[in-house]
Amino acid sequence: MPEINNYIIKTVKSLSNKHHRDEEGLFVAEGTKCVRDTWEAFNCRWLIATKVWYDQCGHAGHREKIMFANKQQLSRMSQFTTPSEVIAVYETPRYDINPDEVRKGLNIVLDNVQDPGNLGTIIRLADWYGIKNIFASRTSVDVYNHKVVQATMGAIARVKVHYVDLEDLFEEYSELPVYGTFLNGENIYGSMLEKPCFVVFGNEGQGIGAKVERCVTKRLLIPAAPGNGSESLNVGVAAAITISEFMRDSLK
Repeated sequence: MPEINNYIIKTVKSLSNKHHRDEEGLFVAEGTKCVRDTWEAFNCRWLIATKVWYDQCGHAGHREKIMFANKQQLSRMSQFTTPSEVIAVYETPRYDINPDEVRKGLNIVLDNVQDPGNLGTIIRLADWYGIKNIFASRTSVDVYNHKVVQATMGAIARVKVHYVDLEDLFEEYSELPVYGTFLNGENIYGSMLEKPCFVVFGNEGQGIGAKVERCVTKRLLIPAAPGNGSESLNVGVAAAITISEFMRDSLK
């Protein structure tokens, strides 16, 4: 059984930074539930835990990867204020885009979404509805940011997030309609919603950017009640309402 050392501690701690995640090809999942939900989906480089955790939660599959650490060492590596008793360090997967899946599916597209919680929520939403692919602009938050990983509640194991140039994506699949959510679109509740397609959601503060907006073939509006005081919906909430409408007929 390998022993924890300063190199490993420093490496794990450095994975809070995207540059280091990209450089090392690694990302972190913390906590019993998160590790349990992701263990089968990714290749584990190191599983770092207290002996107490292993005795209570460990299994035969963990034996080759386990390294014991005390709470002080885990605190040095943890990306949370209150460290957990287990940290899994996974190898970052490389996904190929399956053209058949794209051409047959409902594809979520994110343009410069920045909040880790929003991305995590949208990944969970995709998983709930069986959506296999999310396409994100290269300026969107990193899916392997530890806050995103935690927020997905294990859905990161089943949904692929591809970082691409969105204009090139729409050009390659030009036969598919591109829907976008706007404050001046057509009422979604009376719209004909076609699948397969792309559905675009924009930045939390600025919405869909001008370049991507030019690619949208149908603008949708989630109508507010008369006299409401909110300027807009959170992007995770907007995505949930919109995708629910797209899935309505197929789930009856």
